[in-house]
Amino acid sequence: MHWSKPLRLHLGVLVVGSLLCTSTPIIWLAFSHGKQAAVSAGAQQMREMSLRLIEGYRNTLQGGTETVALASTLPQLASPPLQDLQAKQDFFLEVLRNIPNATSIYTGYPDGSYLQVISTTRRDVRQTLAAPDGAAFAIRTIAGRQTGSVTSTLRFLDNQTASLGERAIDYTSFDPRERPWYRSAAGGHAAISVGPYVAGTLGVPTLTVAAPMRDDPTVVVGINIHLQTVSRLLHAEGISPNARAYIVNGSDALIAHSDPGVMEKLLRAWTKDPGTGDATAGSLDTSLQTVARLRHDPAFATGGLARLQIDGAPHLIQIAPVEVSGLFKGDVAAIIVPLDDLVSQADRLLVHNLLIAAAFLIAGVVASIALSRMVSRSLNRLADEARLIGDLDMREKPVSHSWITEINTLAMALAASRHAIRQFALYVPREVVRRIVNSDGRALAEAKRQEVTALFTDIQDFTTISERHSPEDVVDTLSAYFELLNTIAERHGGTVVQYLGDSIFVMWNAPVPDEDHAEHGCRCALAMQQAIGALNEKNRGNSRPELFTRFGLHTGPAVVGSFGAISRQQYTAMGDTINVASRLEGLNKQFGTSILVSAATRDAVINSFEFRPLGLVEVKGRAEKVDIWELAGVAASDGRSGG
Repeated sequence: MHWSKPLRLHLGVLVVGSLLCTSTPIIWLAFSHGKQAAVSAGAQQMREMSLRLIEGYRNTLQGGTETVALASTLPQLASPPLQDLQAKQDFFLEVLRNIPNATSIYTGYPDGSYLQVISTTRRDVRQTLAAPDGAAFAIRTIAGRQTGSVTSTLRFLDNQTASLGERAIDYTSFDPRERPWYRSAAGGHAAISVGPYVAGTLGVPTLTVAAPMRDDPTVVVGINIHLQTVSRLLHAEGISPNARAYIVNGSDALIAHSDPGVMEKLLRAWTKDPGTGDATAGSLDTSLQTVARLRHDPAFATGGLARLQIDGAPHLIQIAPVEVSGLFKGDVAAIIVPLDDLVSQADRLLVHNLLIAAAFLIAGVVASIALSRMVSRSLNRLADEARLIGDLDMREKPVSHSWITEINTLAMALAASRHAIRQFALYVPREVVRRIVNSDGRALAEAKRQEVTALFTDIQDFTTISERHSPEDVVDTLSAYFELLNTIAERHGGTVVQYLGDSIFVMWNAPVPDEDHAEHGCRCALAMQQAIGALNEKNRGNSRPELFTRFGLHTGPAVVGSFGAISRQQYTAMGDTINVASRLEGLNKQFGTSILVSAATRDAVINSFEFRPLGLVEVKGRAEKVDIWELAGVAASDGRSGG
């Protein structure tokens, strides 16, 4: 005797054991290495962010550096306004369109003349200049300072450089020759960086790249970048909620900060009292002193990661130089991340993962038990069904359903076997079935009386057509014809009961119940008539015979079911209704019509179709005359076609 246990026990033990063996080491490794992995990931994220930060900062300043280098070579900028004013203006406008982070671009001249084009996309700039609605640019012009008539205007343009207005502006409080950028660059030979300082026109802290004209070093061209713009490039919250980044210059003065609150205070200090930004920076961010010390340490000055205490808490600090084309020497970017942020996030993630792992483990145990029981029950049901098939018990049973594909496949195969054997019992000799299943049994088919609508069709002069065309053409034509009519009959809910030579017998309301069987029969006949017309056009093009079909429709009671010997049966309908429908089809030849229906069919659908009365007609094999009508089409008020 072989030792055996139920499948559910084997499967349950296997699944639970697998879950425990795989989940326990994974949970342990996640718990032991999670914190270190979080710190390493944070450090890597800091390195990647510092590269993006520095790249964005450098790209902004690089665009300004390249612009002033190009501008210093343009001859139209060497002459003071109002000479070549349109050419200067067009060049400056193109620069601002291509360098979106630039606030303004300008040129100062030794006679005190000045031309500046300002981008007014920022709200604070529009407010400072009192710009009209729709203004995209503002142009400040100072000319003729050395003459008796001075031109000093502020003109506004929209995005298409159309003028929106112009007003005079005081020039006595502004002299480009007194500005830091002019004094630093005039008389020199190369571009210089200046700032931060408070811009004269807008009164906001800014960074400047300026260069003397190549042919006249007393003329200086410059481009401004607002410190608020630099601050937006320093977004650091992607690492942790309390991470921050900032730029300091060679004197350890804070230039820009990622925290909008800190940046707002810094800008306010610069605007109110230029130069006080350096004094207040230390109180705004206490890490500045630590960064000032680290930037002089070779181990950390060029990107090394430091772990130090700031305000009594451990932080990760990274410093990287941001010098651009020899300008802004000594400027560095610093990223500071509290270590607790990284560790706390890791701790929360670890606890979250542990809870999820525990939930999965419990769910896996429950699922394994449920799965094993489900598989066991399904297999037992299939075994019972197989025994019933072996006993030739052909009673209808629902197909066993399972969530397991293979069990469903087996259940469907058993159901198909049951169905096939049941069909064999109707159409194959009983002895053959008995030999196949090696058992004994029998199947009976029940016929019953019910109301149906019957349709018979016949092809006019089909015998003549067969004589005039080759058998191959006739077969091809008839196959296409039957396929067309069969499709239309199924589309209208009819059942094709029988093919009789070139005729077909279609029935409604059996075996599928259909309350509107008379209407569906009429619509089907009209649709067939229309489709045969289209088929004939195609046949004419292919040199095939044209087919003219006659239809007969009658509604009434009939006996419907399987008829024949016990071992060989056929599903059909019998009775006077079927005979009358067949005779109506033949009467089309006498009346020269295509579709004839009985009064019973016409009365059932009188409001949906157009009919032409033909009177009472004797029908072969029937003592009582039949009132017949020609089906002419769908009624105009019906709104539906016969197709």
